[in-house]
Amino acid sequence: MKVLMVLTSHDRLGDTGKKTGFWLEELAAPYYAFKDAGADITLASPAGGRPPLDPKSSEPDAQTDDTRRFESDDAAMKQLGETVKLADVKAADFDTVFYPGGHGPLWDLAEDKTSIALIESFIAADKPVALVCHAPGVLRHVKAQDDRPLVEGKRVTGFTNTEEEGVGLTDVVPFLVEEELKAKGGNYSSGPDWGPYVLEDGLLITGQNPASSAPAAKALLKALEAAG
Repeated sequence: MKVLMVLTSHDRLGDTGKKTGFWLEELAAPYYAFKDAGADITLASPAGGRPPLDPKSSEPDAQTDDTRRFESDDAAMKQLGETVKLADVKAADFDTVFYPGGHGPLWDLAEDKTSIALIESFIAADKPVALVCHAPGVLRHVKAQDDRPLVEGKRVTGFTNTEEEGVGLTDVVPFLVEEELKAKGGNYSSGPDWGPYVLEDGLLITGQNPASSAPAAKALLKALEAAG
């Protein structure tokens, strides 16, 4: 089983002067769900090399067993420091792709033509795609094979307007994930803020927030198993 995980290369939180990037738990929890299931994992990002970590995601109150395991795992940290360039990966080489969130993807991956084409090729090849927290926002320009938005008519979730309000970034982000998924015709729903909530519709798996990253990864593994 070959799993591709795509991380952001964007580190600036709008014009705030603060840093952003990927959210550690949303990489670490799925990483170990896949690793412990025997998967071969490739990490990629638009720029390649070490992707920016959202500093808030490694603060004590954001730590989990998985994040601690990841940060003390030399092999995982080495892999993180050497992500391959997104332009060099092909859907044909993988069984599935997982996009961790963090605010970074809203700026780069959401507009990245390589990422958009990559997701479209996974779907066209009948391979499941999972995205969590802010990462469902990267679907904004992704099209289905009939040229309609991929999320149109599909049950989807992602970081809620009220969760964004809770972290005080409603006016900083380039767009709100919940609003964008609805605008593209997605059948959006969510669970309680900060609680795990995952939806599966065909090949598309979406998770609402950091707490949804492990369950989303497990749903993805089940989908792969079912596909045989």
